[in-house]
Amino acid sequence: MTEKHGFEPTFGDSPRDKLLEAASVLFCRDGISATGVDKVVELAGTAKTTLYKCFGSKEGLVEAVLEAEGHAWRTWFLSEVHRARGGPRKKLQRIFKVLETWFSAHRFYGCPFINAVGESSKADDRMRELAIAHKTVILAEIESLSREAGASDPKRLTHQAAMLIDGAIVTAMITKDAKVARIAGQAFGTILDDALGNEAKEAA
Repeated sequence: MTEKHGFEPTFGDSPRDKLLEAASVLFCRDGISATGVDKVVELAGTAKTTLYKCFGSKEGLVEAVLEAEGHAWRTWFLSEVHRARGGPRKKLQRIFKVLETWFSAHRFYGCPFINAVGESSKADDRMRELAIAHKTVILAEIESLSREAGASDPKRLTHQAAMLIDGAIVTAMITKDAKVARIAGQAFGTILDDALGNEAKEAA
């Protein structure tokens, strides 16, 4: 997937994949609660019995969609970040450029995990657990880059990046303005200068 078109997950042609693709679009665009299984099977062109055979329940389908979306997005995002020419600082600086590409995609409806947590009962931790598992992979890579770049406190820098990333995602979803990623990127640039020092810019 190129930067020009941004991130869009791809699915196969099996009945299971067709259900995943249909549910992915409907859950992300319309919301999980607003989407019944009838809508999913209609868009997928499959039988309801196939959905239950593949996923057991709507809840099972939701988890499968989040797993598929999360894996595809993480693979794309981290690959794009590592396309930066230069050292770890350049890769960290690239994070928000990659986000802007994602925000510009036709199929950008915000983060499926943030949306799922927002919709779910606050007494139910399952969606939160899935979201944390997703974020943990991304934050581990950012922390690794922060450490390689010479940050004295890589965990702090990672959490600062994470807050800017989540804020940019939510703001872009609400405003439909991909350029909010640039503002977040400028803020992160200031944080990087403070954490890594201006003198390391050229060598990074």
